[in-house]
Amino acid sequence: MSSPGFDGFIKIPSVPLNFVPAKSGEIIKLGQITCRILEDGSRTDNRLGTCELILPPKTPGPPPHWHEMHDETFLITQGTIRFHYPDPSQPGVDLSTTDAHAGDYMTVPVRSPHTFSNPGDVEARLFFTTTPAFYVNYFRLLADMGKEFAGKPMPAEANVKAMALYGTTLVDRVPRKPE
Repeated sequence: MSSPGFDGFIKIPSVPLNFVPAKSGEIIKLGQITCRILEDGSRTDNRLGTCELILPPKTPGPPPHWHEMHDETFLITQGTIRFHYPDPSQPGVDLSTTDAHAGDYMTVPVRSPHTFSNPGDVEARLFFTTTPAFYVNYFRLLADMGKEFAGKPMPAEANVKAMALYGTTLVDRVPRKPE
């Protein structure tokens, strides 16, 4: 229900806030990675999706890829996340890497080839956003496809199949080892 604004002409909306306590959210396993979905787009008209990703020590991420339809951001909240910028002419080789630490922020625009890993000896955590929010459903699909791999490395083939359904193109099939 809305009410008149300060000048009597503008209706003040009554859209509820959404609070996600620290120990809640939808928890899914992506191989060794834990994903806590905080916003799947259902309350943002699919404009924004957010998750917390938790990577155990020495965890590789997905095979290098790029997105055709959504932007991503990563705010590192614990540990170190290594971002890999792959060399498309040499599978398994990166043109560059960037180690991001707690407090660091990475933006991955549409069509930017990338992947990530946890090279450290401690758990790493990051706050992830996707705009639009539809990509959160990639995580759900991947978790469903890889149930038998919970706690183990996710096979590249599972990522490849799920990526194909979410406007994501593979650069190569070699997940980067967190060395």
